[in-house]
Amino acid sequence: MLDYVSLAAVAQVLREGSFERAARVLNVTPSAVSQRVKLLEERLGLALIVRGTPCVATRAGQWLCSHVEQVGMLEQELQRNLPALGALGAAGGSRLTLRVAVNADSLDTWFVDAMAAFSTAPDSALLDLAIDDQEHTAEALRDGRVVAAVTARAEPAQGCRSLPLGSMRYVATASPAYMQRHFADGVTPAALAVAPSLVFNRKDGLQAQWLAQRGVADATTPPRHWLPSPQAFVAASLAGVGWGMNPAALVAEHLREGRLVEVQAGTAISVPLYWQHVRLEVPMLARLTDAVVQTARSGLEEPAK
Repeated sequence: MLDYVSLAAVAQVLREGSFERAARVLNVTPSAVSQRVKLLEERLGLALIVRGTPCVATRAGQWLCSHVEQVGMLEQELQRNLPALGALGAAGGSRLTLRVAVNADSLDTWFVDAMAAFSTAPDSALLDLAIDDQEHTAEALRDGRVVAAVTARAEPAQGCRSLPLGSMRYVATASPAYMQRHFADGVTPAALAVAPSLVFNRKDGLQAQWLAQRGVADATTPPRHWLPSPQAFVAASLAGVGWGMNPAALVAEHLREGRLVEVQAGTAISVPLYWQHVRLEVPMLARLTDAVVQTARSGLEEPAK
């Protein structure tokens, strides 16, 4: 049998990032938390936490934390149906927290509304969001780091369910002044090859995809500004720093008012998004799924195919 008191200590350390903060949440001393973690690691013969600032999980630690979250959801449902049992305490006795992976553009456009819809119930779990590119959020699900994810991957991860959410449309935009400086003679492959672009991070392939469709060879590396913030991405576009693929929802007003223009009309890229979650038939996860799917219907464009 697993020692759930020790498991809860591991999960809390990883959630809070330190033994001291975990101890405050669990209402014990830091040495007690450290001893629980050490005993479990010795019993399993595996390192579960990489000590540092912050503390992070090993692969084994990730899987065990995912297990704690799933047990917590199952226990919450059991206590709802059998209140005479009281607080079982297997998952630590604290309010349930679900870890979810989501891409930054969804978070800045529609996902907060889904969080709000989910959080209206007084017994709703807290959410711990991990931010990554939509092409990579499913990796966190496969690795056991999260219980659900907004992802561009339609194929469900092992042991998971995949639901279509809709498509996020991205538009190549730039300021009128930027267009005059760099594309006065037209948006040609030669001009695109030397015009500075905006790229979210090293996983962001949207600009490269758009350039390839415009005839810019893969071997060509245009100058790039790295800007890991959707709002800063829009601000940099408005300031004429570079051109970039912005979510249509974030730039619609700027396009209407003429503060931004499409680099080339009719060249938007639509990225289908999906909601994947572990296959657990518990109301808490079902409520989160309903909130995400319903909100996505109004926050995204045509349903993903």
